[in-house]
Amino acid sequence: MDLRIFTEPQQGASYDTLLTVAKATEDLGFDAFFRSDHYLAMGSADGLPGPTDAWITLAGLARETRRIRLGTLMTAGTFRLPGVLAIQVAQVDQMSGGRVELGIGAGWFEEEHRAYGIPFPKEKFARLEEQLAIVTGLWATEPGKTFSYDGTHYRLTDSPALAKPVDGKVPVLIGGHGATRTPRLAAQYADEFNIPFASVEDSERQFGRVKAAAETAGRAPDDLVYSNALVVCVGRDDAEVARRAAAIGREVDELKANGLAGSPAEVVDKIGRYGAIGASRIYLQVLDLHDLDHLELISAQVQSQLG
Repeated sequence: MDLRIFTEPQQGASYDTLLTVAKATEDLGFDAFFRSDHYLAMGSADGLPGPTDAWITLAGLARETRRIRLGTLMTAGTFRLPGVLAIQVAQVDQMSGGRVELGIGAGWFEEEHRAYGIPFPKEKFARLEEQLAIVTGLWATEPGKTFSYDGTHYRLTDSPALAKPVDGKVPVLIGGHGATRTPRLAAQYADEFNIPFASVEDSERQFGRVKAAAETAGRAPDDLVYSNALVVCVGRDDAEVARRAAAIGREVDELKANGLAGSPAEVVDKIGRYGAIGASRIYLQVLDLHDLDHLELISAQVQSQLG
């Protein structure tokens, strides 16, 4: 089971804070550092000192880390034109020596679009499908040849299809709870399917849909990696769990029901239940980015039991 650290910087984090967490992620043996792609804080958080751009952040981290993989859960398809996104991701991949992964979704948070003047189209899913065709098509185009695309929302004419990722392509993550279109899109384009903040039962049901869609598309279901994203709150004892829950404004019982919370043994047991239904990777949503002792505890007493 791979454990990856997943951050939500829009809630309040500077680049320096993210760099500190990314370096701890690497030093403590975790598999990857991922971040959300949002520009506006959610809930009661003030978001100070302000938003950081996902791909600018990852470019910086690409030069400051050496081993961990880097990526987004999820880049909003509404934020960037697909041709530009393909260049950005390929460049960051080059900067990292081939350690980048692209998680991409349709975009959903209308308020942040209004706040920063970003168009929020009605046909977001149709646009996402075209974006995936374009980004993957650009990367797959042989050097010296050109790529053209004539879609409803995007048109490219005789693109040189540069720059290229280090290994020719970047792993693509698609995720979500949708019962029909999301599994179909994952079967067609994804290297990994991720379901965020879902129970074991709901995850098993959604993984089954994706596997069925893969078979329908003529693809082996096991070609995809299946993963979960879950909030994490681990403590050596009940008091430490309660302190960490309070620090992120959550209740212990709710975290235990909907995330990975409790003692290391409790969290290892619950991760095992996700593993039993096919998940091989867990993105640990870490909400208090200043509590590095939390990461050390997870590394020493959770990750060490999942090797």
